[in-house]
Amino acid sequence: MNKDAKKYYVILSALLFFFFFTWSSSFSLISIWLHQYVGLKATDTGLIFSAISLIALCAQPLYGFIQDKLGLRKNLLLVIAVLLILSGPFFLSFATILRWNIFIGSILGGLYVGMTFNAGIGVLESYTERVSRIRGFEYGRARMWGSLGWASATFIAGHNINIDPNYNFFMASIAGVIFLILLALLKTDKPDAFNQLEHGKPSALTINDALNLLSLPRFWALILFVVGTCIYSVYDQQFPVFFSSQFASLQQGNEMYGYLNSLQVFLEAGGMFVAPFLVNKIGAKNGLLLASSVMAARIIGSGLVEGPIMISCMKLLHAVELPILLISIFKYNSQHFDKRLSSTLYLVGFQCVSSIVATLLSPLAGYGYDHYGFAPTYMVMGCMVVGTTLLSAVLLRADSKALPQHDMTDLDSNNKAQPI
Repeated sequence: MNKDAKKYYVILSALLFFFFFTWSSSFSLISIWLHQYVGLKATDTGLIFSAISLIALCAQPLYGFIQDKLGLRKNLLLVIAVLLILSGPFFLSFATILRWNIFIGSILGGLYVGMTFNAGIGVLESYTERVSRIRGFEYGRARMWGSLGWASATFIAGHNINIDPNYNFFMASIAGVIFLILLALLKTDKPDAFNQLEHGKPSALTINDALNLLSLPRFWALILFVVGTCIYSVYDQQFPVFFSSQFASLQQGNEMYGYLNSLQVFLEAGGMFVAPFLVNKIGAKNGLLLASSVMAARIIGSGLVEGPIMISCMKLLHAVELPILLISIFKYNSQHFDKRLSSTLYLVGFQCVSSIVATLLSPLAGYGYDHYGFAPTYMVMGCMVVGTTLLSAVLLRADSKALPQHDMTDLDSNNKAQPI
């Protein structure tokens, strides 16, 4: 890695670290906080997560297209930085709003969390991946520091929540301030640098370029895959409540979950370092299918095993699955779609679809937890992932069918989509 690449790698890695530190400080134990401190039932918590996903669903396509239009400009990231700083004040007032009116609280929570974290992370990740391709370093090695940021914050948050949950919210805002300072230090190229390096000349992006994705069968094949794999986010939402119930006291369960989540994300960080080697060897499609298979095993296994040790083992499989999934999805997109739309593809084809599924399934999952228990609900979720994985094995395009580098738009001279 040359000196110039190293400079970008260090700053972007630090940005990912403090973004995830802020996110984890304020949100990693949110289901425990809502259940034990605010006094909400699982169904109410599911409503909040559904609202968050619904707002993210609206913000993600907009964020993706705006960032693709901005290229390497930081305008949108600066807005997200301000929102990160406001995380402390928002969550300090969130409990009061929820106790006053659960529906208004859910809407406000959805607006803030959806626009800041659920949609914001897609902007930062796709921005980092874009710069990594221009500057010649592996995206996964930068993303690894995001996992370390989450793990570091969760380790502390598990202690703080038993003392005073507000400490976590103060910690989140401080990390947001550091994020803004680091962002100010990031010096970017001229806006069309990406298009010049990838295509040899500037190439203006239009709304039609983004809409043309909807005419491509391979785009819908990717959507089907994501529908199954993003069930993991619904699984994770109230898992801390399930895990903490395995211990003699909720306080002990809270603290142990903080340790478990930290261990998982530290292992995930190691996986981010190794995953590029694995995905480069087996291919992007096989990487996606492998990640989805591990995910199905993790969710189904959580419904079959008993006791905190075995449940912890199932949770730790996330550290295997997520690095492979993230590296594979970016590599798959860059091989089979217009590279100028990298942010739109990630935020729509992955993050936005995840929000749709979470919006629909979060209330249903909460109802299932309340009326049938966690284990049976996990079994249903896992079977859904198995089904989409089998279909995706047939529908996803093999790496050998990757588009030529000079024809990533799939458009003829009349700007009509060519058949695949």
